Amino acid sequence: MRYMLVAGLAAVAAVPAFVLSGTEPAKAEWAVNATAIEACSCPMFCQCYFNSKPAAHGGSGEHHHDGSQHFCRANLAYRINKGHYGSTKLDGAKFWVATDLGGDFSKGEMDWGVLYFDKALSQAQRDAIASVAGRIFPVKWQSFQTAEASIDKWEITPTGAVALMDGGKTAEVRLRKFQGMTGEPVVIRNLKYWGAPRNDGFIMAPNEVEAYRVGPKAFEFKGTNGFLITIDLNSNDFAS
Repeated sequence: MRYMLVAGLAAVAAVPAFVLSGTEPAKAEWAVNATAIEACSCPMFCQCYFNSKPAAHGGSGEHHHDGSQHFCRANLAYRINKGHYGSTKLDGAKFWVATDLGGDFSKGEMDWGVLYFDKALSQAQRDAIASVAGRIFPVKWQSFQTAEASIDKWEITPTGAVALMDGGKTAEVRLRKFQGMTGEPVVIRNLKYWGAPRNDGFIMAPNEVEAYRVGPKAFEFKGTNGFLITIDLNSNDFAS
């Protein structure tokens, strides 16, 4: 997700790839501050931020010469702390991205993604989030869909975090904060997160489980990468 990924973003068309034709709301002044509970299949810390391909994994499927396959299968659960899109309020709105970045994203193209809107969101909020998500993820997808679910738990505690879709039947992320030398969290700073221009650092928190449990692309991993991060972006950050 970062070094080669971010380099690839510059080559992608300026139109946000997340926005489906006919769904983008009218251009408006907007601002979003959001926190993600995030986990993926890579070991700690996700090498995608520094390489053009994810970590190698053993198993069946599309193999490489060493008998492994490269993928980054992830769950990204967001809660907007404070935000608006024109007159549409987004405070407290939740959305979720389930994805696989594929085996090589050096050209800014990912394998597949599903953007889930929380069932509690209005249509105006969904349209706004789709537009903002296109700025967070300015990439191309081989396959991309939207869906809805009940994001019925999204909680950060002193020891970790939990996010559930449909009580965990659709997706689940459970993180435990990594213990540093002191009681303060271990944080990676000065590292870009996707297309967001600002973040407060990656708080290290390996997952106890990260699972996507519906459809033919379901997956589940335990003890792999996880972190918490708060991002900040607004319409003034983008030229169009």
